[in-house]
Amino acid sequence: MRVWVSGLILLVAAAGCTGGGPEPKPSPSFRPGSDGAGDPYFPKYGNGGYDVGGYDLSLRYDPSAGRLEGTATITATATQDLSRFNLDLAGLTVAGVAVDGTAAASAAEGTELVITPADGIPDGQAFTVVVDYAGTPAPTENDTLGTSGWLRDGSRGAVALGQPESASTWFPVNDHPSDKATFRLAMTVPDGVEVIANGVPGPKETANGRTTWRWTESSPMASYLATVVIGQYRITESTHAGRPMVIAIPESMPADGPAAKSLARTGEITDFLETRFGPYPFGANGGVVVDEAQIRYALETQSRPVYGNTFFLTGENTGVVAHELGHQWFGDSVALARWQDIWLNEGFATYAEWLWSEHSGGQTAQQIFDRRYTGFNWSEAPGDPTPQRLFGNAVYQRGGMTVHALRKTLGDDAFFTLVKTWTAEHRDGNVTTDQFIKAASAAAGRDLTDFFHAWLTAKTQPPKP
Repeated sequence: MRVWVSGLILLVAAAGCTGGGPEPKPSPSFRPGSDGAGDPYFPKYGNGGYDVGGYDLSLRYDPSAGRLEGTATITATATQDLSRFNLDLAGLTVAGVAVDGTAAASAAEGTELVITPADGIPDGQAFTVVVDYAGTPAPTENDTLGTSGWLRDGSRGAVALGQPESASTWFPVNDHPSDKATFRLAMTVPDGVEVIANGVPGPKETANGRTTWRWTESSPMASYLATVVIGQYRITESTHAGRPMVIAIPESMPADGPAAKSLARTGEITDFLETRFGPYPFGANGGVVVDEAQIRYALETQSRPVYGNTFFLTGENTGVVAHELGHQWFGDSVALARWQDIWLNEGFATYAEWLWSEHSGGQTAQQIFDRRYTGFNWSEAPGDPTPQRLFGNAVYQRGGMTVHALRKTLGDDAFFTLVKTWTAEHRDGNVTTDQFIKAASAAAGRDLTDFFHAWLTAKTQPPKP
């Protein structure tokens, strides 16, 4: 994510879920899954006891009323003997839940949907959960950390967007990046309203004054990277490098303005980044610009980044496009196992900007590094930024400097070989900083623990490479 004014973070708002079903059969060998994934920064984000394989959403949205309703079908595998399990769901009401076709008991506990199947689910067994739900989705807010999630755009449409959580404001989910899953969306809206989401576009169907839009992301995706944008948009569909390219610009913005011209270079920028980071990791590409006052940031929503209009108020801005496209490798395909290591996402995305600047005739990566290095506040360290500074300057700029310093330490050949090997070996997976330090040390032929301590965790200026 690229922050324009302030960092963005999400704490989930209260849910209003109800449901019913038969009482479970007790068994001493089964136990509840945890109500959090155990992230050191956000222990209650996500849930435990199962691994999601895919989300299949069939939804209907009425922009004039702001009402969302439909069905989520979730495929998962138990990672323990489960007597019950939780999904994250904020502010929406559940009408019914079934597990493997049998009605299950459900109850709302804050932002947790607690599901108790009729029978326990053995460790290693695949199962399917179907949740019928409805309501008026709303964003989640925190006075210190920001607002995100489902944002309604008056009576015209809506945008679902945010980090580190947002998906739980519009569908039941295991809302932590450690549990990546495929994603399918069928969204029905009134005719004349556009819907843009992640992945490959599917066939549209129109009947009785409504159109159903379909999108499929077949690569595993962290839940905060799921998005849907609903409203009045000019959508351009083409093919680039053998994959669908979908770019959407609001009708409220010029068709040939700075935003449209910047996003039109998405394919060119992707081609360049492939020479540095390895093959583009997804089956679709593109981007969406939103004309929404509350979205003063850009987010690397998988295969289709979303950009606030703020980035294009003074002219074309391909730097932000390079940043969000860099995330497709770092943060999306190679995702975090825990939020503390977010520098791996933002440091490399920031460095993608620097590389693109040099390639496109702007300042070189070394010149940008030198400017950042001089006068930086070294008391802020990106290796453990704290939840309050998750999107602070150190994560982005000191993170980018760390990447450049590593490049200077290894030399270009070894550095770019390391980067391409890293993105290939961990494609569709989750990683930690410790894993990256080991990989970098192997590439260097020596232990780089002290190097990374100086650049990521020390509160003093590291030596300039």
